[in-house]
Amino acid sequence: MHLSRYALAWSGPALGIFFALLFAWRVLTADTGHPPLAEFTVAWATVLVSLLAGVAALRARLSPALACMLQAGALATASSALGLQPWHLVFKPLAMLCALCAVALHLRRSGGVRGAWLLLAALAASLTGDVFLMLRDLFIPGLLAFLLAHLCYIALFKQGQRWFAHHGALAMALLLAVAMYTFLWQGGLPAALRLPVAAYVLVIALMAAQAWGRWSQAPRADRPAALLVALGACSFMLSDSLLASNQFVQPLPWAQLGVLGSYYLAQALIVVGMLCAMRPGPR
Repeated sequence: MHLSRYALAWSGPALGIFFALLFAWRVLTADTGHPPLAEFTVAWATVLVSLLAGVAALRARLSPALACMLQAGALATASSALGLQPWHLVFKPLAMLCALCAVALHLRRSGGVRGAWLLLAALAASLTGDVFLMLRDLFIPGLLAFLLAHLCYIALFKQGQRWFAHHGALAMALLLAVAMYTFLWQGGLPAALRLPVAAYVLVIALMAAQAWGRWSQAPRADRPAALLVALGACSFMLSDSLLASNQFVQPLPWAQLGVLGSYYLAQALIVVGMLCAMRPGPR
């Protein structure tokens, strides 16, 4: 019975490896319009990420659902970069669905945990934003969905903590936010988007500042998990900065590799860090 459960749990990451190999075969046997060396690199980097995530699940370093999230994220990133839209439409939402499953399964095993609904809400809002951004002319709804996700993350990181306890991190985050917004304004940010983008830039900066404040106040035993969350918040800021620069200032070469790669890294770091913090036991 134990063996059958183990095989069932690992079937997801194994399927992820299979799809990564199938994706590599699709890329290398068809003309995507990109240089062959670039196609080869992206295809086999996707396979490598899928293999590493699968091995991590096999060695119990990651849950199978989190391994599937990373595998789906790698496929979503690579398919977007290479213009393989059917693959992208499947694996982009699948990545965040796997993240939601990872959190839900963790909560089922450990019971109710304070603030867990905020993590689920942030991931659900992120999934909604992903879907909106995949569709044409839905940038504003996508922006609002991610704004809600960041508000949920701020509330989550505030649980049991003071507001913005690391003043240096708050100052740095706000400085970067002002610099980024100035860059976008001067680069041609449309007038209709100036207010929504300003609100978004401020909120994501506060999210990162609260994450670093949480890390600075964490007990020594909890600091590694809190550091993962804080690094994930920074990676989220990087992803959105690349996205905005590519969309409003000038196209960046291989933009989707940077935008989506840093986005899935951000979500994975936040989820792993928060799940470590939510483990039952004495605190």
